Amino acid sequence: MVFQSQEQIHLGAEAEVWSGSWMGKPAVRKIRKQRGWRHPNLEKRLGFRRMLSEARLLIRAKKDGLEVPAVWDLDLDGGIIVMERLPGKPLIDILRDNKISKENISKALFNSGCLVRRLHRLAITHGDLSTNNFLIDEELNSYLVDFGLATIEYEVERFGIDLHVIDEILGASHPSIEGGIDIFINGYLDEEKRLGAPTELSGGKVPSAESVVKRLEQVRSRVRYHG
Repeated sequence: MVFQSQEQIHLGAEAEVWSGSWMGKPAVRKIRKQRGWRHPNLEKRLGFRRMLSEARLLIRAKKDGLEVPAVWDLDLDGGIIVMERLPGKPLIDILRDNKISKENISKALFNSGCLVRRLHRLAITHGDLSTNNFLIDEELNSYLVDFGLATIEYEVERFGIDLHVIDEILGASHPSIEGGIDIFINGYLDEEKRLGAPTELSGGKVPSAESVVKRLEQVRSRVRYHG
């Protein structure tokens, strides 16, 4: 891999991410961390499968024109993936910046909701829709990163849970953003109106945007009841 490291931009339980350049282009390198408590053979198989799945889903989304990083290099044995470095700041920083207008914050949330609906229409659930994993550029376009927990799904429950993650984070971590989740969901629903009903895919048909939002309400009710 011809990757020149610059700085570490994320260190989590599952992986570390470095910014740098690849073949002279801005890039990021994600290195999956070894879990020492697992048997080495099991750890290798799980790591291989997860990284292969992440790469495949990124390629699938990118091919369909979604604003996700391109995959440039992959070392499955070493647990390393090199990707395009996308522009913008994390949505979490946008939401916490008092200098950014409410109108621009609303546009960033709305565009993020649109992007997630486009992802869901490909039968892909992200698995970690946190405000750290959306990037917002100067034109308030939204990009989505970190597909380590992404999966192919067709059941409405998984899509509702996907939205519940961003719902919970906006409510708990960004309470000052009034109606943030409503703006996000408006973008999610509006994108479906713009594109029309989902088309049949090879594995079946994904649930409509309205049915996913209804399931989100049910997930909320269950969480409140059990909480």
